[in-house]
Amino acid sequence: MPLDFTAIDFETANSSPASACSVGLVRVRGGEVVATANWLIQPPPGHDEFQEWNIRIHGIRPEHVRDAASWADQFDRLCGFAGADVLVAHNAGFDLNVLRRATEATGQICPPYRSLCSLQVARKTYQLDSYRLPLAAAAAGYAEFSHHDALADALACAQIIVDAAARAGASDVFGLADALSLRVTEPSVPALERAVA
Repeated sequence: MPLDFTAIDFETANSSPASACSVGLVRVRGGEVVATANWLIQPPPGHDEFQEWNIRIHGIRPEHVRDAASWADQFDRLCGFAGADVLVAHNAGFDLNVLRRATEATGQICPPYRSLCSLQVARKTYQLDSYRLPLAAAAAGYAEFSHHDALADALACAQIIVDAAARAGASDVFGLADALSLRVTEPSVPALERAVA
């Protein structure tokens, strides 16, 4: 299999994981970036208060998302871009949780995405004092980017995976995970679904 995946990064309006206000997406095919997308999002109702701490981090304010599509209205676009790819993110647990929680908040069904964490990959690939995205990306040859811009972060994350796969001699994300004694996470199946299956 080729090195195919979609890197994803969310920025949030507040401490709620459902408060997605921006997304960046990067499609990689055969180890090369072939498409990118990013847009602002109106967070789901009840999760749409912008906290000053978050604004200081990413610079997105309520007025920036006033005319943006709501989470419910943009969700199909996000899923259409990602397709059935493994999703890669730096601290994937955070970004996949944003995806699940925002979807739950709007009564939608989240596809059963598999994921690989570039933070874990970086820890197994590089010898660094810190594995924060800017430092890990620099080790992968991707330096000087606008950290906390969702698209820039997704591109940095993609570069870590591409570089780590080259170093490990891995041809795809599953081979990379195996080479580093990691795993591509499978979505959890609710107990009710397990009982019916």
